Amino acid sequence: MLTSVWQQLTLSTFTLEQWREASMLHRLLAPLRRWRQGSWLLRWGDWIGLAIVVVLFSLAPYVSTTLIGVLLLAAAALWALLTLTDEAGPGLSPVHIAVAVYWGIMVLATALSPVRGAALTGLIKLSLNILLFLLIARVARQPRARGLLILAYILTTLPVAVYGLRQYFFGATALATWVDAESAVADVTRVYSFLGNPNLLAGYLIPGIMMSTVAVFAWPRWVPKGLALLAALINTLCLILTLSRGGWIGFLIAGFMLMILVVQYWSIWFSPFWKRWALPVLLGGAAAVVVLGVISVDSLRARVLSIFVGRADSSNNFRMNVWAGVIDMIRARPVLGIGPGNDAFNSVYPLFQRPRYTALSAYSVFLEVLVEGGIFGILAFLWLLLLLFHQSWVQLQRLRETQDVQGYWLMGAIASIAGILGQGIADTVMYRPQISTLWWMAIAIVASYYPAQQILGKRSFKLQQD
Repeated sequence: MLTSVWQQLTLSTFTLEQWREASMLHRLLAPLRRWRQGSWLLRWGDWIGLAIVVVLFSLAPYVSTTLIGVLLLAAAALWALLTLTDEAGPGLSPVHIAVAVYWGIMVLATALSPVRGAALTGLIKLSLNILLFLLIARVARQPRARGLLILAYILTTLPVAVYGLRQYFFGATALATWVDAESAVADVTRVYSFLGNPNLLAGYLIPGIMMSTVAVFAWPRWVPKGLALLAALINTLCLILTLSRGGWIGFLIAGFMLMILVVQYWSIWFSPFWKRWALPVLLGGAAAVVVLGVISVDSLRARVLSIFVGRADSSNNFRMNVWAGVIDMIRARPVLGIGPGNDAFNSVYPLFQRPRYTALSAYSVFLEVLVEGGIFGILAFLWLLLLLFHQSWVQLQRLRETQDVQGYWLMGAIASIAGILGQGIADTVMYRPQISTLWWMAIAIVASYYPAQQILGKRSFKLQQD
């Protein structure tokens, strides 16, 4: 009974390819598919999609959100064109269904929003991110494309992190009051690199650290392995120097998650003794290093301890007052919320805010989802997370049997998702385009492994003529 319920909840018996073959819509699109067969350009469609995504992630830390939006529009248009002219085949996964349900609830929340116009703007932004997810999930089904995408992101993080380190050594002007003025670290430089905000930089680097770490094991030759190790070390040091408490929490959650997954992946080769003790020894050693670092470095210790002083820290006090107003917003519209986006939030929050505590977001991803989509929204979000981790585990065990190096990218994506969520406990930088695109990329990488269950990961990358 419980097994059956779990299979239904996680869509373990899910299949949609037969429906697509028989659907009336699919038949109506037959002329478009015939046109695609005669189009030279669309034969390279997946490669073009990969190029757009690579350009997007290569430019994201350096350019305005407007240009990011233009690239998202290009990605969305290409996905629509490729999908409408595509033959029925593998590609949809339970993750796609969960994302569609979440989007549908946000559409309903927008339609019923008290600030419908503002919520519509947020819905458009969410839709563009989801369409990016769909394009990446499509092109990343081929291991070579997946690897090139991750390589582009890792290489992009290097100048971002190096510039952050330069700010630490040569100084950088704080663009806002990021630390309690009475704190022991009030005069310490918090690096922000090209992103303009330490918390945003920390969130951007978390997936970079996870992906560059697994690249050490996934890449076959010593020079690429050395580059990956260098990227992991530089990104980690830069993240630490952001002094972002949320970023540190996300980094630790992601790091420990990655350790657990890697040990489990390798345990097929362990002796009985190490199968039992490898994980406790590794996690215990890592925890000891973290504690030792916090104790030894004054600035780290001061920032960590400030987490536990409650309202005595001005940043904590600010968040607590914002959360109080946000909870009142949730109570006012508990079922479907106010609709997605910061414009909707900014239109409604002033009615509930505590005096002098203006805010642009809920400062918590989970509260933000509750505000935007209500109870139905948070349930859909949690269901999406459940399916993500379930599908990740199922596919990882399949890859573990052959010790496939593609399993490392899957582990990196899982750890990245966990890390971004960890930072999101008390921050909402996840909604900034530089990080929201990484969030949906990680989800797309997880979803891209699902078709391999049917096609064994050997399908060509649409280089051949239809």
